[in-house]
Amino acid sequence: MTLLTNQSNKQTTTLKQKMMGGALAGVLMTTLGVAAPIIALTQSAQAAPATNLTAAKNLNKLLTKTKSMTANFSQTTKGANSGTFSGTMSMQRPNNFRWETKSPSEQLIVANGSSMWVYDKDLEQATKQNVDSQVGNTPALLLSGDPSKIDKNFKITQPYANKNYYVLYPKSDSASFKSLSMSFSGGKPVMMVLNDSLGQTTTIKFSGIKMNPSIASSQFKFTPPKGVDIINQ
Repeated sequence: MTLLTNQSNKQTTTLKQKMMGGALAGVLMTTLGVAAPIIALTQSAQAAPATNLTAAKNLNKLLTKTKSMTANFSQTTKGANSGTFSGTMSMQRPNNFRWETKSPSEQLIVANGSSMWVYDKDLEQATKQNVDSQVGNTPALLLSGDPSKIDKNFKITQPYANKNYYVLYPKSDSASFKSLSMSFSGGKPVMMVLNDSLGQTTTIKFSGIKMNPSIASSQFKFTPPKGVDIINQ
Protein backbone atom coordinates (compact mmCIF):
# COMPACT_ATOMS: atom_id res chain seq x y z
CA MET A 1 0.00 0.00 0.00
CA THR A 2 2.83 2.36 0.86
CA LEU A 3 4.56 1.66 -2.43
CA LEU A 4 1.41 2.38 -4.39
CA THR A 5 0.90 5.59 -2.48
CA ASN A 6 4.45 6.70 -3.14
CA GLN A 7 4.11 5.91 -6.84
CA SER A 8 0.87 7.84 -6.99
CA ASN A 9 2.42 10.84 -5.26
CA LYS A 10 5.39 10.74 -7.62
CA GLN A 11 3.10 10.59 -10.65
CA THR A 12 1.14 13.54 -9.29
CA THR A 13 4.35 15.49 -8.75
CA THR A 14 5.53 14.63 -12.25
CA LEU A 15 2.26 15.83 -13.74
CA LYS A 16 2.46 19.08 -11.80
CA GLN A 17 5.98 19.64 -12.99
CA LYS A 18 4.98 19.03 -16.59
CA MET A 19 2.15 21.51 -16.12
CA MET A 20 4.58 23.98 -14.64
CA GLY A 21 7.05 23.37 -17.44
CA GLY A 22 4.39 24.18 -19.97
CA ALA A 23 3.03 27.22 -18.19
CA LEU A 24 6.32 28.54 -16.92
CA ALA A 25 8.39 27.90 -19.99
CA GLY A 26 5.60 29.78 -21.68
CA VAL A 27 5.94 32.56 -19.18
CA LEU A 28 9.66 32.69 -19.66
CA MET A 29 9.97 31.82 -23.30
CA THR A 30 6.76 32.28 -25.20
CA THR A 31 3.88 33.47 -23.02
CA LEU A 32 2.12 35.90 -20.71
CA GLY A 33 -1.01 37.53 -22.12
CA VAL A 34 -4.24 39.18 -21.17
CA ALA A 35 -7.88 38.85 -20.31
CA ALA A 36 -8.13 42.39 -18.95
CA PRO A 37 -6.54 42.55 -15.49
CA ILE A 38 -8.53 43.98 -12.59
CA ILE A 39 -6.82 47.34 -12.92
CA ALA A 40 -8.41 47.76 -16.35
CA LEU A 41 -11.87 46.67 -15.29
CA THR A 42 -12.12 49.51 -12.79
CA GLN A 43 -11.76 52.17 -15.45
CA SER A 44 -14.56 54.08 -17.09
CA ALA A 45 -15.78 52.80 -20.42
CA GLN A 46 -15.40 56.39 -21.63
CA ALA A 47 -11.62 56.46 -21.05
CA ALA A 48 -9.74 57.00 -24.31
CA PRO A 49 -6.92 54.66 -25.37
CA ALA A 50 -3.47 55.96 -26.24
CA THR A 51 -2.18 55.70 -29.79
CA ASN A 52 0.11 52.77 -30.52
CA LEU A 53 3.09 55.11 -30.81
CA THR A 54 2.36 56.76 -27.47
CA ALA A 55 1.73 53.39 -25.83
CA ALA A 56 5.10 52.10 -27.07
CA LYS A 57 6.89 55.21 -25.76
CA ASN A 58 5.17 55.00 -22.37
CA LEU A 59 5.95 51.29 -21.92
CA ASN A 60 9.52 51.81 -23.07
CA LYS A 61 9.97 54.56 -20.48
CA LEU A 62 8.70 52.31 -17.67
CA LEU A 63 10.84 49.34 -18.65
CA THR A 64 13.96 51.44 -19.19
CA LYS A 65 13.78 52.57 -15.56
CA THR A 66 13.88 48.93 -14.46
CA LYS A 67 17.57 48.01 -14.52
CA SER A 68 17.08 45.11 -12.13
CA MET A 69 14.28 43.68 -10.01
CA THR A 70 13.55 41.00 -7.42
CA ALA A 71 10.10 39.89 -6.26
CA ASN A 72 7.92 37.09 -4.99
CA PHE A 73 5.36 35.76 -7.46
CA SER A 74 2.10 33.89 -7.46
CA GLN A 75 1.16 32.22 -10.75
CA THR A 76 -2.28 30.82 -11.51
CA THR A 77 -3.15 29.03 -14.74
CA LYS A 78 -6.72 28.30 -15.80
CA GLY A 79 -7.47 25.93 -18.62
CA ALA A 80 -6.40 22.41 -19.55
CA ASN A 81 -3.39 22.57 -17.21
CA SER A 82 -4.84 24.48 -14.28
CA GLY A 83 -2.66 25.05 -11.23
CA THR A 84 -1.24 27.58 -8.80
CA PHE A 85 2.47 28.06 -8.15
CA SER A 86 4.58 30.45 -6.11
CA GLY A 87 8.21 31.35 -5.75
CA THR A 88 10.75 34.11 -6.35
CA MET A 89 12.14 35.87 -9.40
CA SER A 90 14.98 38.22 -10.27
CA MET A 91 16.09 39.99 -13.44
CA GLN A 92 18.91 42.23 -14.49
CA ARG A 93 19.67 43.90 -17.78
CA PRO A 94 20.88 42.90 -20.19
CA ASN A 95 19.01 39.63 -20.64
CA ASN A 96 19.47 37.98 -17.24
CA PHE A 97 16.46 36.25 -15.72
CA ARG A 98 15.86 33.81 -12.84
CA TRP A 99 12.49 32.20 -12.04
CA GLU A 100 12.42 29.80 -9.08
CA THR A 101 9.22 27.95 -8.23
CA LYS A 102 9.11 26.65 -4.66
CA SER A 103 5.53 25.45 -4.20
CA PRO A 104 3.86 23.02 -4.74
CA SER A 105 6.91 21.57 -6.52
CA GLU A 106 10.40 22.87 -7.19
CA GLN A 107 11.59 24.13 -10.55
CA LEU A 108 14.28 26.58 -11.58
CA ILE A 109 14.56 28.55 -14.81
CA VAL A 110 17.70 30.57 -15.49
CA ALA A 111 18.25 32.64 -18.64
CA ASN A 112 21.32 34.72 -19.48
CA GLY A 113 20.58 35.91 -23.00
CA SER A 114 22.29 33.13 -24.92
CA SER A 115 20.84 30.08 -23.17
CA MET A 116 18.09 29.07 -20.82
CA TRP A 117 18.08 26.20 -18.32
CA VAL A 118 14.92 24.56 -16.98
CA TYR A 119 15.74 22.36 -13.99
CA ASP A 120 13.21 19.98 -12.39
CA LYS A 121 14.63 18.88 -9.07
CA ASP A 122 12.18 16.04 -8.41
CA LEU A 123 12.55 14.67 -11.93
CA GLU A 124 16.34 15.07 -11.79
CA GLN A 125 16.24 16.60 -15.26
CA ALA A 126 17.72 19.77 -16.77
CA THR A 127 16.82 21.10 -20.20
CA LYS A 128 19.02 23.60 -22.03
CA GLN A 129 17.63 25.80 -24.76
CA ASN A 130 19.15 28.49 -26.92
CA VAL A 131 17.41 31.85 -26.78
CA ASP A 132 17.62 35.04 -28.78
CA SER A 133 19.62 37.72 -26.96
CA GLN A 134 16.98 40.25 -27.96
CA VAL A 135 13.36 40.40 -26.85
CA GLY A 136 12.10 38.74 -30.02
CA ASN A 137 9.10 36.54 -29.34
CA THR A 138 10.13 35.73 -25.78
CA PRO A 139 7.89 37.78 -23.47
CA ALA A 140 9.54 36.27 -20.42
CA LEU A 141 12.62 38.27 -21.26
CA LEU A 142 10.51 41.37 -21.74
CA LEU A 143 11.60 42.79 -18.40
CA SER A 144 15.28 42.03 -18.91
CA GLY A 145 15.68 42.60 -22.65
CA ASP A 146 16.11 45.77 -24.71
CA PRO A 147 12.96 47.93 -24.33
CA SER A 148 13.68 49.83 -27.55
CA LYS A 149 13.16 46.64 -29.57
CA ILE A 150 9.79 45.67 -28.13
CA ASP A 151 7.72 47.52 -30.73
CA LYS A 152 9.54 45.65 -33.50
CA ASN A 153 8.10 42.39 -32.26
CA PHE A 154 4.83 43.42 -30.66
CA LYS A 155 1.87 45.64 -31.38
CA ILE A 156 1.65 47.68 -28.17
CA THR A 157 -1.65 49.09 -26.94
CA GLN A 158 -2.59 51.16 -23.89
CA PRO A 159 -6.39 50.80 -23.45
CA TYR A 160 -6.56 53.72 -21.01
CA ALA A 161 -4.23 56.61 -21.76
CA ASN A 162 -4.10 57.68 -18.12
CA LYS A 163 -3.33 54.21 -16.73
CA ASN A 164 -0.13 52.17 -16.91
CA TYR A 165 -1.81 49.07 -18.27
CA TYR A 166 -0.58 47.67 -21.58
CA VAL A 167 -1.62 44.86 -23.90
CA LEU A 168 0.93 43.46 -26.36
CA TYR A 169 0.16 41.34 -29.41
CA PRO A 170 2.97 39.42 -31.15
CA LYS A 171 3.58 40.34 -34.78
CA SER A 172 4.92 36.88 -35.61
CA ASP A 173 2.39 34.29 -36.77
CA SER A 174 4.53 31.57 -35.18
CA ALA A 175 4.17 32.89 -31.61
CA SER A 176 2.53 30.43 -29.22
CA PHE A 177 0.62 33.12 -27.33
CA LYS A 178 -2.14 35.49 -28.37
CA SER A 179 -1.55 38.45 -26.11
CA LEU A 180 0.44 39.71 -23.16
CA SER A 181 -0.65 42.31 -20.65
CA MET A 182 1.35 44.22 -18.07
CA SER A 183 0.01 46.36 -15.23
CA PHE A 184 2.21 48.85 -13.35
CA SER A 185 1.71 50.60 -10.03
CA GLY A 186 4.10 53.26 -8.82
CA GLY A 187 6.38 52.46 -11.74
CA LYS A 188 6.60 48.80 -10.70
CA PRO A 189 5.30 45.86 -12.78
CA VAL A 190 2.73 44.28 -10.46
CA MET A 191 0.84 41.88 -12.72
CA MET A 192 1.17 40.06 -16.03
CA VAL A 193 -1.63 38.05 -17.64
CA LEU A 194 -1.33 35.59 -20.49
CA ASN A 195 -3.74 34.18 -23.05
CA ASP A 196 -1.89 31.45 -24.91
CA SER A 197 -2.68 29.62 -28.13
CA LEU A 198 -4.02 26.65 -26.15
CA GLY A 199 -6.84 28.70 -24.67
CA GLN A 200 -5.23 28.94 -21.24
CA THR A 201 -5.01 32.07 -19.12
CA THR A 202 -2.03 32.53 -16.80
CA THR A 203 -2.03 35.33 -14.24
CA ILE A 204 1.17 36.30 -12.45
CA LYS A 205 1.12 38.71 -9.52
CA PHE A 206 4.29 40.18 -8.03
CA SER A 207 4.77 41.19 -4.39
CA GLY A 208 7.67 42.28 -2.22
CA ILE A 209 9.10 44.05 -5.26
CA LYS A 210 12.55 45.62 -5.02
CA MET A 211 13.52 47.88 -7.89
CA ASN A 212 17.10 48.19 -9.12
CA PRO A 213 18.82 46.19 -6.36
CA SER A 214 22.35 44.83 -6.70
CA ILE A 215 22.15 41.15 -7.75
CA ALA A 216 25.08 38.72 -7.76
CA SER A 217 25.96 37.45 -11.25
CA SER A 218 25.90 33.90 -9.88
CA GLN A 219 22.09 34.14 -9.73
CA PHE A 220 22.00 33.92 -13.51
CA LYS A 221 24.32 30.95 -13.88
CA PHE A 222 23.40 27.29 -13.66
CA THR A 223 25.49 24.12 -13.45
CA PRO A 224 23.49 20.87 -13.50
CA PRO A 225 24.02 18.77 -10.36
CA LYS A 226 25.76 15.42 -10.77
CA GLY A 227 23.51 12.60 -11.87
CA VAL A 228 20.97 14.90 -13.53
CA ASP A 229 19.75 13.98 -17.01
CA ILE A 230 20.60 16.79 -19.44
CA ILE A 231 18.49 17.49 -22.52
CA ASN A 232 19.67 19.91 -25.21
CA GLN A 233 17.05 21.56 -27.38
